[in-house]
Amino acid sequence: MADRDSSAAGEAGRAASHGRLWIALLALAGAGLLGYRHWPEQSRAASSEPAAAAKPPAVRVARAGRASDTFSLTQTGTTQAFDTAGLYPRATGYIVERKVDIGTHVKKGDLLFRISAPDLDQQLVQAQSQALQLQAALIQARAMVDQAEANRHLADVTNRRTATLAGTGVETRQNADTSQAGVLAQTANVDAAKAAVKVAEANIAAQEAQVARLKVLTGFEEIRAPFDGVVTTRNNDVGDAVTADTNTGAPLLTLARDDVLRMAVNVPLYAADDVRDGLDARVEVAQIPGRVFPGKVSRSSTTLLSTARTLATQVDLPNPDGTLRAGLYITVTLEIPRSSPAVTVPNEALIFDQHGTRVAMIEPAGDGTGVVRMRPVTIFRQTRTLLELRDGLNGGERVVVGPPASLRDGDRVVLHPEDKAGA
Repeated sequence: MADRDSSAAGEAGRAASHGRLWIALLALAGAGLLGYRHWPEQSRAASSEPAAAAKPPAVRVARAGRASDTFSLTQTGTTQAFDTAGLYPRATGYIVERKVDIGTHVKKGDLLFRISAPDLDQQLVQAQSQALQLQAALIQARAMVDQAEANRHLADVTNRRTATLAGTGVETRQNADTSQAGVLAQTANVDAAKAAVKVAEANIAAQEAQVARLKVLTGFEEIRAPFDGVVTTRNNDVGDAVTADTNTGAPLLTLARDDVLRMAVNVPLYAADDVRDGLDARVEVAQIPGRVFPGKVSRSSTTLLSTARTLATQVDLPNPDGTLRAGLYITVTLEIPRSSPAVTVPNEALIFDQHGTRVAMIEPAGDGTGVVRMRPVTIFRQTRTLLELRDGLNGGERVVVGPPASLRDGDRVVLHPEDKAGA
């Protein structure tokens, strides 16, 4: 019995000691939680702010430069003959003589083809004969005028005599009236004869015009070069029949002027206002390395193409020695003067976000760091490595290259070690 009591008392003591241990652990956990809630707000916040302020981000910078007074515009294209003409026959007949072939260089007025047109020649002879007949008819009409005027003069003299005798009673009044009517009739005959002369003169003028037309057409029996050039194609030979005024098929030959070549350049909108006639151009040909051919802007459309917003411009390229040929693939460069100054920065300096196009400029802070100032800019054009700015910078400023997305206006930064050495 006593053993059972002592055992129960021991168990009760152990239970009491376990309870006190749990109470102590709970109290210790509560104290730790309370301390943790107050410690970050004081110690951690106070220590992180100086750490962040002590380590501003390092950035790479570059100097904004001033662009030159001119900028280059380079485009590719093909050379074209200054003038090209396809020559067609204006006389019906057959070719009796050919003076040129493909590749022949000719001068203006040189004979190229001779066409035999016997029908046309016969029409000219007949028209000339008719003109001679009309000349004879004119001579006859003028003689009729002289005769009519003589008859009227005689009638007038007779009328005056008859009127005088009728006044003295020697002639009757009837004879006097008849004599006066004869004068009027002879006057009408004179007018008719003069009208016949005018008709004859008009017929001669019409016939002479016909003769002149046929002479021009017979002149087309000889096909001559309209300008200096080279024969590029020939489609007919001696003996071929040709028909006048047919320009739907192949021409007799094609002539191209090659002492001056031309090239079309489409100038973009940003440079259209600065392109002028007479502007110098440099032309390079891949097949002729190391040689630059000079050219000039000769003309432009003055109006932008509505589809591409470009200015159609032509560059003339002198080719007196025939080194260049039409159809060559070339590169032409225009040195266009700037109407307003421009500043250049690297392409990687551009920031494009909800605020527009900007660059991050660095202002020295005096302690080896810099302050970021965001500057809005307007882009004039973009090259392979640089941006040309129309406004926003004056040149000489230090701008951030490859700015991080977190960079904000007023942030303090330090230069990248490489940029420090360069500065």
